[in-house]
Amino acid sequence: MHTHNGESSGARFRKVEERRGTGSVTCAGVTYDSVAYSISRFQGMTAAGLPVPGVHRLDGCVEFTDRNAQSMLAGRQIALRLEDGSVMSLELLDADGRVLADGHGPGRCLCC
Repeated sequence: MHTHNGESSGARFRKVEERRGTGSVTCAGVTYDSVAYSISRFQGMTAAGLPVPGVHRLDGCVEFTDRNAQSMLAGRQIALRLEDGSVMSLELLDADGRVLADGHGPGRCLCC
């Protein structure tokens, strides 16, 4: 599974949470079960080391049992339902399963 250190485009991020487990992915009305996930949440930080409210990034990977479906969904928005029932809106970046989401709000930062 992929990892990310939180650095991106000169912005500073600090990892504040990591979730791993098995959930499901929904895309275009189709649900795929038994999807392994590892998602890290990063908090945007100032150069002085203080958190920037509302600046978050979700980064990680998913692994479908159906590798063909994973490849077909590359480049699309997916909804990942975690083991605890919460749902994240993510972009499946590539056929290897890397996922990413930037921003703030329900399904993005897990703080609201």
